[in-house]
Amino acid sequence: MKLILNGNETEFSDDLTVADLLKNLEIEPLRVAVEVNLNIIKKCDFERHVLKHGDVMEIVNFVGGG
Repeated sequence: MKLILNGNETEFSDDLTVADLLKNLEIEPLRVAVEVNLNIIKKCDFERHVLKHGDVMEIVNFVGGG
C-alpha cells in the first residue's frame, strides 16, 4: 500500500491503522497530531482508523521549548 506521508510517497503493508503506522515509525502517539486526507484523526481513533492505498497523511510532532 502506498501512502503520501508528510509529502513523501512511502510503501507500507496492507491493513495498517494509524496506531500501527506510528508504532512502525517509532513515533509516540501522545506527542503527535495526525491528519489523513485533510481530516484530523482523534487520538481515541488511532487504533480504529484503517489507512487505505493513496491516503495523504501529515504527522506533526509537538515540540516543547521556551
